[in-house]
Amino acid sequence: MITPVEITALIRRALPDAHVEAFDRTGTHDHYNLKIISKGFAGLAPLDRHRLVYKALGEALDDGRLHAVELITQTPDVM
Repeated sequence: MITPVEITALIRRALPDAHVEAFDRTGTHDHYNLKIISKGFAGLAPLDRHRLVYKALGEALDDGRLHAVELITQTPDVM
């Protein structure tokens, strides 16, 4: 299990300016919908944005605290 606060901390290691919204899809604290807004996504294709987030979450995915995520990744100018 992982909390939204822990998810946000992991993402902010890679994207310090990130605004993260985390919604627990199943109530089990291991499946999340994530909306991440960061200037760090500028110029990146959607697949590259997702790779960046998955890399940031790698520790939690590897140890099983996080099982699945659905991602929305945006830059601040899209808000």
